[in-house]
Amino acid sequence: MDPTWEIPQVIYSDDNLVAINKPPGMLVHRTKLDAHETVFALQWVRDHVGQRVYPLHRLDKATSGVLAFAKSSKVARHWSDAWHTDAVHKDYLALVRGWPNSKGTIDHPLRDPDSAPDSPRKEAETTFEIIDKYLININIDRYPMSRFSLLQLSPLTGRRHQLRQHLKHINHPIIGDVRYGKGTYNRWARDQFGETRLFLHAHQLRLDDGVTRITITAPPNPHLQQTLEFFRDNTLTTE
Repeated sequence: MDPTWEIPQVIYSDDNLVAINKPPGMLVHRTKLDAHETVFALQWVRDHVGQRVYPLHRLDKATSGVLAFAKSSKVARHWSDAWHTDAVHKDYLALVRGWPNSKGTIDHPLRDPDSAPDSPRKEAETTFEIIDKYLININIDRYPMSRFSLLQLSPLTGRRHQLRQHLKHINHPIIGDVRYGKGTYNRWARDQFGETRLFLHAHQLRLDDGVTRITITAPPNPHLQQTLEFFRDNTLTTE
């Protein structure tokens, strides 16, 4: 992992669960696809709390934010069974190209990104809402000024790369998304902010099974905070 990236922070811990604010660029666990990596969230949390832990969900390597672990296999099974029910709610922040509608639902079936082109698609649904809009006096594409939005996203299903694929589907891809994004905007962001990063952050995780009620919030990492400050400082009126 690049030493310039942030160190994980423990943002929640009790007898059953522990959660960190995962920095971008950190894998959840070992994988053959990134055999050169030596730092992983699973091992970091295990060493930090001094016991075996079990990931309740996954985040893409490039995505930052709330990543939760169970401290026992029993707790892990409980939340695994509840994960795609109303007992679990996840909110993400994403910086995207353009101005979508103020709020809406993306209901678009998806296939696994590494599956065959003719493989069946599965139901996928995401809600979104604009938090802030930016109009920057910079010519990035074919317009003299460029529009961006900060969105709150809530996946109602759990498909791989769901948020990234859904935002591409509505033509408002996430800035810094080298797989699903728009190259001109990604290159501008790289030149402007010094590196290519995916501007997608798992901001909040809410767990409520009728007995356990927990809200875990991960503040944006320093790079995302600085980026949003740039947009707030440089935006023109959006009225």
